[in-house]
Amino acid sequence: MTTTMLTDLYPTRRAAEVAVPRQDPVVWGAPDTPGPIPTAGLQTYERDGFLAVDQLISDDEVVVCRRELERLIADPAIRADERSIVEPRSQEIRSVFEVHRLSAVFAALVRDERLVGRARQILGSDVYVHQSRINVKPGFGAGGFYWHSDFETWHAEDGLPNMRTVSVSIALTENLDTNGGLMIMPGSHRTFLGCAGATPRDNYKKSLQMQDAGTPSNEALTAMAGDYGVKLFTGKAGSATWFDCNCMHGSGDNITPFPRSNVFIVFNSVENAAVEPFAAPVRRPEFIGARDFTPLR
Repeated sequence: MTTTMLTDLYPTRRAAEVAVPRQDPVVWGAPDTPGPIPTAGLQTYERDGFLAVDQLISDDEVVVCRRELERLIADPAIRADERSIVEPRSQEIRSVFEVHRLSAVFAALVRDERLVGRARQILGSDVYVHQSRINVKPGFGAGGFYWHSDFETWHAEDGLPNMRTVSVSIALTENLDTNGGLMIMPGSHRTFLGCAGATPRDNYKKSLQMQDAGTPSNEALTAMAGDYGVKLFTGKAGSATWFDCNCMHGSGDNITPFPRSNVFIVFNSVENAAVEPFAAPVRRPEFIGARDFTPLR
């Protein structure tokens, strides 16, 4: 299948920035579909585009996951692997991608019913992992991630046709209001912001360190923030935030002494498999945008 066979519902990376109303459901599953999320939780997700869970994994599981994170970032072979992204200023590892293939601990986590069950409820189908990574934000100057919609990138550069994708960020350290936590504009998932400008070839090599292509204008962000406000997520290690692929979100620098690390997993519907990119010259590597659509079991 190629993109020429599909209608592009969400044009982006063109001459001008343009806002398009969402064309897809937010919750694809039936409201009474059995699963870990109660009906009220699905309604909150539908309205806001996100759902916070106070404790998704236990304290003991946090210890295991954090130990595995530390093992991975300390491994010279992992650091040399193209799946590792290095912080430009400190030269420390910022992210490691495809961790569910690098680690038995994270392979088990993505198949855990507490995760995959919620993903199936929201997306109304079997799911696969479009992307997984660990994010490491140590204290004293670790960089943030500028405002963006993940779907804008996944549509433009990975070829995801529809907004049928959900992410979960699981805190492995405490998320404070001062250490660069996740910020989301509630309700922003209902408007797709097509960004201006073309996608450079191999854009991912730069964008994973500092976003450029696919970045909204200050004027658009000001308007969206005025309409929706900004929610900052805090919580103890083991808490999690589920959020829609089209939420406008970002995080600030961490200049405190307190580290912020998380594991980030993107579930996509098997009925929304990636095609060719809608606004990029070539696909991104499979460790960033998966091409194995095998349902999780």
